[in-house]
Amino acid sequence: MDQSTLDQEIAAEQRHLDRVYARLAELRRSAVHAEREGYQLARVGNFGALVERDAMVFHAAQRRHLLDAEYEGLVFGRLDLRGGQTLYVGRLGIRDEDATTLVVDWRAPAAAAFYQATPAEPLGVVRRRTIQSSGERVTRIEDDLLDPDAAPPEMPVVGDGALLATLSRTTGRGMRDIVATIQREQDEAIRAPGSGVTLVSGGPGTGKTAVALHRAAYLLYADRSRYAGGGILVVGPSSVFVEYIASVLPSLGEDTATLRSLGTLVPGVQAIRTDPPEVAAVKGSLRMRRLLERAARDAVPDSPAELRLLYRGTLLRLERAELETVRDRALHRGARRNEVRRAGFDGVLAALWSQARRLGMTGLPGQRAFEDELIDRTDFREFLKAWWPRLHPLHVLAWLADPQRLRRYGAGLLSGAEIRLLGAAYRGLATHGPTVADVALLDELDALLGKPMRPARPKRDPFQLAGGVRELSTFADRQRAARQAARERPEDYRDYAHLVIDESQDVSPMQWRMVGRRGRLASWTVVGDPAQTAWTGDPQELARARDQALGRRRRHRFTLTTNYRNSAEIFAVAAAEIRRAYPDLVLPTAVRSTGVDPVQLVVPSPDLASTVVTAVSDLLGEVGGTVGVITPVPRRDQVAAWLGALGGERLQVVTSLEAKGMEYDGVVLVAPAEIRAEPDAGVRTLYVALSRATQRLTTVDLAE
Repeated sequence: MDQSTLDQEIAAEQRHLDRVYARLAELRRSAVHAEREGYQLARVGNFGALVERDAMVFHAAQRRHLLDAEYEGLVFGRLDLRGGQTLYVGRLGIRDEDATTLVVDWRAPAAAAFYQATPAEPLGVVRRRTIQSSGERVTRIEDDLLDPDAAPPEMPVVGDGALLATLSRTTGRGMRDIVATIQREQDEAIRAPGSGVTLVSGGPGTGKTAVALHRAAYLLYADRSRYAGGGILVVGPSSVFVEYIASVLPSLGEDTATLRSLGTLVPGVQAIRTDPPEVAAVKGSLRMRRLLERAARDAVPDSPAELRLLYRGTLLRLERAELETVRDRALHRGARRNEVRRAGFDGVLAALWSQARRLGMTGLPGQRAFEDELIDRTDFREFLKAWWPRLHPLHVLAWLADPQRLRRYGAGLLSGAEIRLLGAAYRGLATHGPTVADVALLDELDALLGKPMRPARPKRDPFQLAGGVRELSTFADRQRAARQAARERPEDYRDYAHLVIDESQDVSPMQWRMVGRRGRLASWTVVGDPAQTAWTGDPQELARARDQALGRRRRHRFTLTTNYRNSAEIFAVAAAEIRRAYPDLVLPTAVRSTGVDPVQLVVPSPDLASTVVTAVSDLLGEVGGTVGVITPVPRRDQVAAWLGALGGERLQVVTSLEAKGMEYDGVVLVAPAEIRAEPDAGVRTLYVALSRATQRLTTVDLAE
């Protein structure tokens, strides 16, 4: 095709884009006007007008926010259908003043053919066009001719295919938005039924994360009252990953989903440290649940071993065994320690009353008066607080740093070697804080301990000022405050309507219990790749924990087979690595070639730092987007210090574990042999690291 034809086609798309943005400006002006008009209704002076004002202002402001959020890249596709009809596909549905459709929302059924049509099954699509733009200007167009027999002779076809051209572009700081390049197998998973469990598996670069996030956006579009009301929780493997995907859902028109990493699911905890695989396997095992049950029922460290109380000249005494009996009775099967604290106190009082009666004390009052006298005594109250304090999960987890306690809790559950591993790990808990694997244990302890019983506090009136003065407010103001209070979720919210679990192959059995508590009422989307798992524990135990979390919900299974991320040259290196350990593994097919082979460098140890700096500098010059430097876990800070401020925001240094789910235009992989040598999951971890790059890959290894 000559340049004049290309220019004519771009000009034609520009005319439509101009029309769309002009209409967008009109709609925004109307939304602003409606918002202002809503406020004017308050002047009418009756309650009905005030209610109408609130509704009008709320919806107008919501519409204005949506129109502002979808400005960039609003239109990205066009379908030319049999019969001559043309549909434009974009982030937002827009009609003109005559109700003629200018843009179809990508989530609408009418847009499904944009993703699902193929030359074998064109679904009525003659030509599919991808439109790239910057601001309000069309910069590029790419066509797929899907039904040549139905194409008019004068229909031009531009470019070599939209998908591969899009995938060759640089990614930028955040995750690449591939809403315009979702392929059929991905689209089928995105639009699967909202109920039950949608299981999506696929190798590196097959778009699993994109499917998961687009599915969240699709469900919010398809049934907003259900999913926005109950909420959608997206769980990723690390804080680095969550930051990486944070801009994707807003770019798809949704900002109501909650994003969390496995290290931040428990309120008040921000864990980023990771354990060595052998330690993580112990902490993630379901055996830890029984170990924690024993800990949650044990005596508090340094708590009083006995109670000695002088009452009306008589010494009352409860020894250790008696106190343990009282505690065990209060902690009946299933009882939660913080919630039965009062029962423990009552047990102590009952034991003292029984002893006083056995001693035949003269002038002994009735039991109620006896207990009231003791409770009024400061020394007795101090004993109760020290003997049975309110416990936080972190308090109990810290007990595992005591070798004697750990051996007692782990007896019959863990081997001697596993107990030593845990003991060494928890000696640093007080200094360094919990690891990502510990967060699931804290959540388990929270379930075992329960919440302390406290008197119910009356809800604060938002219109109550200091000194008992009430703010002047309207009935509508109070209705709006009530609606806002109903929408606010507690910090530890657990009634989500849908859970999305990304990189699910790395979720341990204890972590499945943690996420399962937040998805008891939910449908699920679970994506992952067994070949990339870093879990080194019992696979059967893992399967049981996952099935228990997902329950008996109906399963919808999808497999992604095409690697869109890596060039064929890069994926060949990653595939060769994983096949060393798993020769029969079914791998995805990389569909594009750059003609550039990965660079493999081997240098002596003294030259490692300078070689890495040079390799990173070269990649920053060769690619226009992001460069990731992936290191063995122990080398991360060292390598980051070598690079300093080189590359600015374009450069990110991550460990081989943090690289899970990430994507960069260029990757420098440091000391791959050290990653490979990691016990159990080393080869799989290296496979992940080798498959993060879209355009360039350089490995820098040490000479033996």
